[in-house]
Amino acid sequence: MTETTNLQTAVSTASNRRGILWMLAAVMCFVTLDTLAKLLAETYPVWQIVWARYAFHLALIVVVLRGALPKTLRTRRLPLQLLRSLLLVLTTGLFFLGLKLMPLADAAAVMLLGPLFITALSAPLLREQVGPRRWAGVLVGLLGALIVIRPGSDVFAYAALLPLAAALVNAFYHITTRLLSHTDSSMTTLTYSSFVGAAVMTLGLPFFWVTPDPVGWVMMIGVGIIGGTSHFFLIKAYSEAPAAVVAPFGYSNIVWAVIFGFVIWGDLPDSWTLLGAAILVASGLYVFHREQVRKRQRT
Repeated sequence: MTETTNLQTAVSTASNRRGILWMLAAVMCFVTLDTLAKLLAETYPVWQIVWARYAFHLALIVVVLRGALPKTLRTRRLPLQLLRSLLLVLTTGLFFLGLKLMPLADAAAVMLLGPLFITALSAPLLREQVGPRRWAGVLVGLLGALIVIRPGSDVFAYAALLPLAAALVNAFYHITTRLLSHTDSSMTTLTYSSFVGAAVMTLGLPFFWVTPDPVGWVMMIGVGIIGGTSHFFLIKAYSEAPAAVVAPFGYSNIVWAVIFGFVIWGDLPDSWTLLGAAILVASGLYVFHREQVRKRQRT
């Protein structure tokens, strides 16, 4: 009996380690995607960059699925799939536009509000019970965001409202993802995201098109491929280990954002931005911890 328990513990530990590694790889890829988008935004319209993000992601999915694509597109909740996909496109557009106008680390810090918005919205939209401790965590996180944005100060930029709006829309996107997880597979949802994103952005592409040079094409293809790879890594992370193990490592994005922003643009966040980001990470981790405590109490 002891040998069996030890073996199960070893397997579980190894699986958790793999899940953490997948999550860290996913986060690094997401920040790489954002970095490429910011570089492209120096030359090309944001609309075109968002189009590339989904068009080449869709191309990757078509190559991977091939004959299984029609089966993958079967869904019981088509309107919700379309709504979720549109929310993701809007999130991407708002965040990429914010990246064009502000430092990478600052935009990434504001986006840390996303998980807190999800907690706040899960009460009215998912009928989930959110206790006073989690509400306190959300309010503290909002304080952290205000420290990063600093409305009314000399350093305040209206561009900071773009990633703030992106974080809010992203919360609605995650809530619709939760609703779809009960009926559709992750691959079905991922396929609809790329398909709808590519279709919507193609409609307006003639009005924004700037013919890329060879480097621009490589970077645009990279945006789509890395975007698809990021989501694949994320799916692998949650398939290898419980959310309680891997989700906290998602906050490592702020580390990568600071590193990439400094190496490429020489940007370093000031002490107030770092303080606000630290408060956001701490409040997010606290809210997540309380969610796990509630789950254990219900089981």
